[in-house]
Amino acid sequence: MRSGHATTTLIRGEGMTVLVDPGLPGPLLGPRLKERSGIDPEDVTHVFLTSYHPETHRGIGLFEEATWWIAREEREGAGVPLISILKRAQESSDPDLQMVAQLRREVDVLQRFQEAPQRLLKGVDLFPMRGVTPGCTGLIIGNDDLTTVICGDGIPTIEHYRRGMVASTCADVTAARASFGEACEVADLLVLGRDNVIVNDRQARSEMIDATTDADADVEDDGASGGGRGGAGRTGSGGSGRTLRRGPVSDEDDVDGE
Repeated sequence: MRSGHATTTLIRGEGMTVLVDPGLPGPLLGPRLKERSGIDPEDVTHVFLTSYHPETHRGIGLFEEATWWIAREEREGAGVPLISILKRAQESSDPDLQMVAQLRREVDVLQRFQEAPQRLLKGVDLFPMRGVTPGCTGLIIGNDDLTTVICGDGIPTIEHYRRGMVASTCADVTAARASFGEACEVADLLVLGRDNVIVNDRQARSEMIDATTDADADVEDDGASGGGRGGAGRTGSGGSGRTLRRGPVSDEDDVDGE
């Protein structure tokens, strides 16, 4: 099965170009940025990760000159277990050298990330989406009368949204459900973690969430990772505009969310 990749969003404003979740591998992401947005990797001033999942940062190496941001809770929540796993792998009586090297690279990349400020730029603020991971954090973008939430894996796909489900891989299902509900309460548009931008039907979502009583009714069996639909897109200057879905590497049926 083809591995998934996260939805990538581009935000421009105040002299900043912020790329959210560069999930495609670098050789694919660079040309895609140029084709879709007319920019080169060196034009990106900041990178923000919604979570430290491998599928959110495959293309991070393209942006060595940028500032890398991640929420403090996610940096700590991912870093402590990652370092522990690396230590155990190194101390194994028969260490897997390839795995050790991969884990060391992941630790090195995470250490490069700085704690994201609460406000990235005017009208673009952190929006906690805790639960999928301990520190999963999206962004909330306000522009005139329109509010957009970049969800990360807090709401990964259109199927999860329509059925009011969170991923089975959640670190904390209760927190993930609460984050799902909060995003749906405030957003006019939702940029899904592995799928298209959608218009949020607040009333329908609220009724569905309120009606959920079965403890397992809103947990997706196959979760948000491993083969999920990927995406890359952009949100225009000042945090508003359009977001385009980019499907798996071989999928060119992009949908304009405008």
